Amino acid sequence: MRHALTLLALLIIAPVAAPSLAWADDTTEIGHVNTAITNLGLTRSHRVVVERFTDPEVPGVACYISQARTGGFAGMVGMAEDPARFALACTATGPITITPALRRGERGERVWEASTSLFFKETRVHRFVDEGQNMLVYLAWSTRLIDGSPHNALATVPYR
Repeated sequence: MRHALTLLALLIIAPVAAPSLAWADDTTEIGHVNTAITNLGLTRSHRVVVERFTDPEVPGVACYISQARTGGFAGMVGMAEDPARFALACTATGPITITPALRRGERGERVWEASTSLFFKETRVHRFVDEGQNMLVYLAWSTRLIDGSPHNALATVPYR
């Protein structure tokens, strides 16, 4: 019984302690705006959060993603499901070196992810290399299907 209570406590506390577990280690929240006040302001409001992460395999690239976050009591304790809506922008912050070891292919390589619900829903960012146009292509997408298709956003960064 004691182990069951400990497990239950971890399931409740973990989402609060880490509401957005990111694939890249260097995710930084840049800021947020409140979009709706919930529970007369007694709990966290619905918001749009802007975060920055860098591509772990390509130095000199930073990406910014904005995502809706659900507020209220359920959002505060990590039980709410965030909407699958986001925007993505990536930019060169320094010299970009494309190494032969960089994974290429039609499935790309996952460079970032964040949990957007307690179970089974994430926002992911994959990198693709368009060698014909000397472009890095970043695709953000939701693992949850909405009307048969995932929401997605695209950003490109040129390289030489």
